[in-house]
Amino acid sequence: MPQSAAYTPPRGAKAGPNKSGPIRRRKPDPRYTVGLPSTLANQVERYAATVDTSVSKAIAALVRLGLESQENRKREFFRRLKENLAEDDPKQQDRMVDEFRSLILGR
Repeated sequence: MPQSAAYTPPRGAKAGPNKSGPIRRRKPDPRYTVGLPSTLANQVERYAATVDTSVSKAIAALVRLGLESQENRKREFFRRLKENLAEDDPKQQDRMVDEFRSLILGR
Protein backbone atom coordinates (compact mmCIF):
# COMPACT_ATOMS: atom_id res chain seq x y z
CA MET A 1 0.00 0.00 0.00
CA PRO A 2 1.55 3.32 -1.01
CA GLN A 3 2.20 6.00 1.60
CA SER A 4 -0.18 8.92 1.53
CA ALA A 5 1.01 12.50 1.69
CA ALA A 6 2.29 13.77 5.03
CA TYR A 7 -0.36 15.00 7.45
CA THR A 8 -0.75 18.77 7.60
CA PRO A 9 -2.90 20.20 10.40
CA PRO A 10 -5.75 22.51 9.46
CA ARG A 11 -5.13 26.26 9.56
CA GLY A 12 -5.26 27.77 13.04
CA ALA A 13 -4.58 24.44 14.76
CA LYS A 14 -1.97 24.48 17.50
CA ALA A 15 1.35 22.85 16.69
CA GLY A 16 1.60 21.01 20.01
CA PRO A 17 -0.11 20.51 23.32
CA ASN A 18 -0.56 23.66 25.42
CA LYS A 19 1.76 25.87 23.38
CA SER A 20 -0.01 29.05 24.44
CA GLY A 21 1.33 28.99 28.05
CA PRO A 22 4.86 29.80 29.17
CA ILE A 23 7.40 27.00 29.15
CA ARG A 24 8.06 25.88 32.71
CA ARG A 25 11.63 24.84 33.19
CA ARG A 26 12.75 23.01 36.28
CA LYS A 27 15.08 25.04 38.42
CA PRO A 28 18.50 23.37 38.41
CA ASP A 29 19.74 21.91 41.67
CA PRO A 30 22.37 24.02 43.42
CA ARG A 31 25.94 22.92 42.80
CA TYR A 32 28.82 23.33 45.19
CA THR A 33 32.55 23.01 44.94
CA VAL A 34 34.31 21.68 48.00
CA GLY A 35 37.95 21.32 48.85
CA LEU A 36 38.87 18.20 50.80
CA PRO A 37 42.16 17.40 52.50
CA SER A 38 43.98 14.69 50.57
CA THR A 39 43.48 12.05 53.29
CA LEU A 40 39.73 12.68 53.34
CA ALA A 41 39.58 12.79 49.53
CA ASN A 42 41.27 9.38 49.41
CA GLN A 43 38.75 7.98 51.88
CA VAL A 44 35.87 9.33 49.81
CA GLU A 45 37.35 7.86 46.63
CA ARG A 46 37.71 4.45 48.33
CA TYR A 47 34.12 4.69 49.60
CA ALA A 48 32.89 5.59 46.09
CA ALA A 49 34.73 2.60 44.63
CA THR A 50 33.30 0.33 47.34
CA VAL A 51 29.70 1.32 46.63
CA ASP A 52 30.38 1.58 42.88
CA THR A 53 29.32 5.20 42.41
CA SER A 54 30.89 8.49 41.41
CA VAL A 55 32.85 10.55 43.91
CA SER A 56 30.24 13.31 43.62
CA LYS A 57 27.40 10.93 44.51
CA ALA A 58 29.50 9.45 47.31
CA ILE A 59 30.04 12.91 48.81
CA ALA A 60 26.30 13.62 48.60
CA ALA A 61 25.50 10.31 50.31
CA LEU A 62 28.05 10.90 53.07
CA VAL A 63 26.72 14.41 53.71
CA ARG A 64 23.16 13.06 53.89
CA LEU A 65 24.25 10.33 56.32
CA GLY A 66 26.06 12.90 58.46
CA LEU A 67 23.02 15.18 58.60
CA GLU A 68 20.76 12.24 59.52
CA SER A 69 23.21 11.23 62.24
CA GLN A 70 23.20 14.76 63.64
CA GLU A 71 19.39 14.75 63.77
CA ASN A 72 19.43 11.37 65.51
CA ARG A 73 21.90 12.68 68.12
CA LYS A 74 19.64 15.68 68.77
CA ARG A 75 16.59 13.45 69.20
CA GLU A 76 18.53 11.21 71.59
CA PHE A 77 19.69 14.26 73.54
CA PHE A 78 16.17 15.58 74.08
CA ARG A 79 14.79 12.12 74.88
CA ARG A 80 17.40 11.59 77.58
CA LEU A 81 17.09 15.13 78.86
CA LYS A 82 13.36 14.67 79.26
CA GLU A 83 13.92 11.41 81.17
CA ASN A 84 16.36 13.06 83.56
CA LEU A 85 14.76 16.46 84.18
CA ALA A 86 13.56 15.46 87.63
CA GLU A 87 17.02 14.29 88.80
CA ASP A 88 18.11 16.26 91.90
CA ASP A 89 21.51 14.71 92.66
CA PRO A 90 24.27 17.29 91.76
CA LYS A 91 26.78 14.53 90.87
CA GLN A 92 24.20 12.94 88.61
CA GLN A 93 23.50 16.33 87.00
CA ASP A 94 27.23 16.90 86.32
CA ARG A 95 27.53 13.43 84.80
CA MET A 96 24.48 14.10 82.62
CA VAL A 97 25.91 17.45 81.46
CA ASP A 98 29.12 15.68 80.40
CA GLU A 99 27.13 12.93 78.69
CA PHE A 100 24.92 15.42 76.85
CA ARG A 101 27.95 17.45 75.82
CA SER A 102 29.47 14.35 74.24
CA LEU A 103 26.18 13.56 72.48
CA ILE A 104 25.83 17.05 71.04
CA LEU A 105 29.46 17.78 70.22
CA GLY A 106 30.43 14.23 69.36
CA ARG A 107 33.36 14.29 71.80
